[in-house]
Amino acid sequence: MSFQAYLDNIEAKTGKNAADFKRLAAEKGYMTDDGKLRPDVKAGEVVAWLKQDFGLGHGHAMAIVALLKGTKSEESADAP
Repeated sequence: MSFQAYLDNIEAKTGKNAADFKRLAAEKGYMTDDGKLRPDVKAGEVVAWLKQDFGLGHGHAMAIVALLKGTKSEESADAP
């Protein structure tokens, strides 16, 4: 499954897009001022939050973690 497909499926399931998850993560205190996941926040903590609050599976939750870390972006999802 492509990264874009993960994002599309997440939005279809939750009604939330990548920007929404970044905002929600910031509200939970997971993000730095420059918009990246804080280094002391473990992926497992974020995955547990996404699974519990949004019903995401592990792979879809890890896609959001990649967005929050900055290792993937919405723009990279459109690249061939």
